Amino acid sequence: MDKHPDSLNRPSAVSPARLMNRPIFSLLMALVLSVASQAVPAAQATQAAPAHNPLVWADVPDIAIIRVGKTYYMSSTTMHMSPGLPIMKSTDLVNWSMASYAYQTLGDTEALRLENGKNAYGAGSWASSLRYHDGVFHASTFAATTGGRTHIYTTRDPDRGPWKETSFDPLMHDHSLFFDDDGRVYMVYGGGRITLTELQPDLSGIKPGGVNQVLIENVNTIFGSDLGGLNGEGSQLFKINGRYYLFNIASPGSRWARSVIVHRADAITGPYEGRLVLDDRGIAQGGLVDTPEGKWYAYLFKDNGAVGRIPYLVPVTWKDGWPVLGEDGKVPMTLDIPAGGQGVSGASGIVASDEFDRRPGAPDLPLAWQWNHNPEPRYWSVSKRPGYLSFVTSRIVSTLPEAPNTLTQRTFGPNSSATTSIDVSGMKDGDWAGLAAFQKHYGFVGVKMSDGARSLVMVSADSDHPEEIASVPLSGKTVHLKVECEFQPAPEVARFSYSLDGRSWTPIGRPSRLTYSFPHFMGYRFALFFYSTKTAGGRVDFDYYRIGQGGGSR
Repeated sequence: MDKHPDSLNRPSAVSPARLMNRPIFSLLMALVLSVASQAVPAAQATQAAPAHNPLVWADVPDIAIIRVGKTYYMSSTTMHMSPGLPIMKSTDLVNWSMASYAYQTLGDTEALRLENGKNAYGAGSWASSLRYHDGVFHASTFAATTGGRTHIYTTRDPDRGPWKETSFDPLMHDHSLFFDDDGRVYMVYGGGRITLTELQPDLSGIKPGGVNQVLIENVNTIFGSDLGGLNGEGSQLFKINGRYYLFNIASPGSRWARSVIVHRADAITGPYEGRLVLDDRGIAQGGLVDTPEGKWYAYLFKDNGAVGRIPYLVPVTWKDGWPVLGEDGKVPMTLDIPAGGQGVSGASGIVASDEFDRRPGAPDLPLAWQWNHNPEPRYWSVSKRPGYLSFVTSRIVSTLPEAPNTLTQRTFGPNSSATTSIDVSGMKDGDWAGLAAFQKHYGFVGVKMSDGARSLVMVSADSDHPEEIASVPLSGKTVHLKVECEFQPAPEVARFSYSLDGRSWTPIGRPSRLTYSFPHFMGYRFALFFYSTKTAGGRVDFDYYRIGQGGGSR
C-alpha cells in the first residue's frame, strides 16, 4: 500500500538579538524549554506506545469484524449465556466496548432454563457472522439447542436496537452470511465440505431453486496426504476488488494446530484455488477487515488455556492477489496502531465493576454481565434493596452448575481478581452463596447455612465432584469475598480469601487448579451465585462487584 507522509510544519525563526534585549523573557523561555525538553519525550512515548497482541486477553472467540464508516463492530460466541451474541465496537480496532446483544434469550427450552436435569453447557449459539447491508446490521448464528436452526438478527442501530429475529431450518454450521453486488444473498457453511446456499431476499429461509452447491469438497486436502486433524470450518467469505476470498481453519492429521486456509475465485460459485496462509501457534479462524486509510488486517483467535480463546490482530499485505498474513509467517506481538487505553485490563471495555446503584431510567445491569443460561427475572432485583443486587431462590438444586440466576463476567489475563460483599442474613438452611471462578472444574469462596449456623467455605471442583476444602464459622451477617485468577505463569490457579472489614484479607482453603474443559467450552468466569439445596425462598444481597488486575502473589 502507498503511504503518504504528513506535511512538516517548521516554526519561523526568532531573532537572537531580540531575546538578548529581553533578559527576563530569555530566562522564562529557557525555563519553559528546559521543562518541555523533559516533558515532551514522556508525552510522545505515551502517545507512540504501540498496541499489542493479544488484542483482548479474555474469552472472545469465533470473532467476526466489520467496518461501517470509521467504526468497527465485532461479534463473538457466548453459547449458553444470556443475553447472547455480543456486539462490540471500536474506533481503532484495539480498544473495544460493549454495544449490545443480538438476543436476550436464544430460546425457551428446558436445557436453556436448566430444568429437569438438562443444560446447554457448550451448546446454545455458536460462531456468528456479522454483516452491514443497505443500512442494516445483520448478526447471524446457529444452534442445535433450538431444534437445529439458523438465526438471523437485524437492526439499524446496534447501540440501541432492538434486534429483530428471523430463524429457519436447517442448521448451517459455522456459516458466513454474504450479500453479493447483484443483490443476491447466500450462506457459505460446513465442516470439511464447504457448501454455498442461496437464501430468500428477505432472509426468511433457503431460496427454492436457488444456488445450492459444494464449493470445496475437503478443505484439508491443502495438507496433501496429511489428512485428518480438524476438518476445515469457520467459513468467512469476502469480496475484494471483484474477487471472492473464503477463509477457513483446519489442521493436519499429524498435529493439532489450527491453521488459516484461504481459497479464492473469480465467481462466487468457483472454481476455487486454495493455499495455507498462516500456521503459527494455532492462531486462526477469522477473516479480513480494512481501515479507512487502506490498511488491511486479519482478525483471528488463539486457544489460551483457562482464560479461554483470545483475539489477535494480524497485519496483512497483498501479493499477486493473495493476502499475506503476518511477518515472515508469524503473528507479531506489537502492532502499527497506537495502544490508546489498551492494557488498562486484559479486557478493558467488556468487563466492568458494578456498585449496583441504579439511577432512574438506567439499565438494570451493565452490558458486561451475562447470566448462566436463561435468567428468572422474578427472582433477582437491583431495586428491591437500592444499592444492592438481591437474589431469592426459586427451586432446589444440588450444585452450582445447576443453579439458576448465576450472574457472570469474563475473567481476564494475565491475572485478574474480583471482590464482592454479601449480606447473608436472609439465608435458609441448605443455602449456599458466594463468588466463584466458574467453569466445569470450578472453585468458590462463599457462605453455607447448615443447622442454623453460617460458615465461610472454600469449595473446589478440581475433579468432577465439588469438595468442601475449608470451613470457618461466621458470626456476622455480612462478609467480603475475593477470587484471584492467575493465568501466568503456569500452572493456572484461582486463590480465595475473605474479609470481615473489607480491608484485611484472609486466605481460605487452597489454590484451585483452573482447567479449560468440556462441556462448558468457555473460559473461566467470575460468578455471583445463590442456590438452595433444601428449601427455596431464601435471600441474599450483594453490595458491589469490583474487578482488578490481581493475582500473581506466588
